[in-house]
Amino acid sequence: MEAFSFKDVDRLPDYEFGYWDETIDRWHEQGLPTYLKSQRDVELFFGLEGWESEEALPVMTGIWPGMPQRILKEEADTMVVDDGMGGIYVTKRWTSTLPRYLRHPIRSREDWERLRPFFDPETPGRYPVNWDEIAQEYKDRDCPVRISVGSLYGWIRNWMGVERLSIAFYRETDWVEEMMDTLTDLWMRVLPRALRDVEIDYATWWEDMCYNRGPLLSVRLFEEFMVPRYKKVTDLLADHGVRINVLDCDGRINELVPGWLEGGINCMFPLEAAHTNAVQLREEFGRRLLLMGGVNKLALMGSESMIDAEVRRLGPLIDQGGYVPTVDHRVPPEVSLENYTHYLKEKRKAIGRVEGA
Repeated sequence: MEAFSFKDVDRLPDYEFGYWDETIDRWHEQGLPTYLKSQRDVELFFGLEGWESEEALPVMTGIWPGMPQRILKEEADTMVVDDGMGGIYVTKRWTSTLPRYLRHPIRSREDWERLRPFFDPETPGRYPVNWDEIAQEYKDRDCPVRISVGSLYGWIRNWMGVERLSIAFYRETDWVEEMMDTLTDLWMRVLPRALRDVEIDYATWWEDMCYNRGPLLSVRLFEEFMVPRYKKVTDLLADHGVRINVLDCDGRINELVPGWLEGGINCMFPLEAAHTNAVQLREEFGRRLLLMGGVNKLALMGSESMIDAEVRRLGPLIDQGGYVPTVDHRVPPEVSLENYTHYLKEKRKAIGRVEGA
C-alpha cells in the first residue's frame, strides 16, 4: 500500500469499483465477450487490479449465521421477499436497486433481542475450520490483504429504517448505544485472531449514512455515538500494524470527515463527484486524509474530451499521492463500452501504468 504512504512509487494501483449487472448486459451488445458474466470476469478482462482480485479475509464480522430468505410473492418485474430476520421487502427482478422495506426486521427492543444472539463472537463458523492453513497461505501472497470490519450506523439503519432509528437516537438513547456496543464488542473479540495470524494491509468499513446534501445523522450525534467506538476498534487495528481504514460512504460526506479522522478512519471512498469534491477535501485536510475514487461517472457518459478533462481534473491528487483514482461508484449502463475503454486508457497514462504492465 505504498500508494497511500505519499512516497515515490513507480505507478499507482489500477483499481476500479465494479459494474452494475445491467452495464455488463449492455456491454455484451457492444462487443464485450458474452462469456464474461461476473464482476471478476470483467475485471480480469480489463486487466484491473482492484477489489475483486485482492484478498479479503474470510472472517465473519456481522450477523452470523446468515438467515435464509424466501420469496413470498412474484410478479412480472418485482418480488416480495421475507429477509429471514423478520423483515419484508420489495425488490426488482431484473434491475439492480435497493430493496424497499414494507416491514423492517427491528421495530422494537423485542425484535432486537431476538436478533442479538446472531452477534455472538463465539458462534462457530466466524473463522473457517481450516483457518490455520489459510493464514499460512497468506504469508506468501503478492497482493494487499484486507479485512472487513462492518458498520455502526448503516447496518442498524437497514434493520430499523431511517425514521425509526432517527427517533431512537433521541427517545431510546440507551438502546442505540446497546446496539452499537454489541457490534463494537463483536469486532473487538473477533478481529484479534486474524490480526495475530495474518499481516493485514488495511481494513474496510461501510456506512452509507449521507445523501446528496449531507449526513442523515447530526454531526453532534455522530461524534457522540460513533467516533469513540470507531476509535476503540481502530486502536486495536493500529496495535497490529493496520493503519489504513477505508470508509465506503456515498453522498456528501464533508461534514463527517473530521469525526472519521478523529475515530481513526482515514481513507474516504468512493467520493461521489456530484456531491463531494475530492480535491477540496485534500486541500482542507492535507495528508491526514487518504482518498480513493472521485472520477465522475457522469463525465464517462459524455464525450472523450469530457473524459479527458475529468482525468486532468484529478491530476493534482495523483501527483500529490495518497490517492487512488477510480470511478466514483459502480459503472452505470449509461457508460458505453467504448467510453469506458477510453477512460481506462487515459487513467492509465495518468497513474503511470504502461501498456502491458
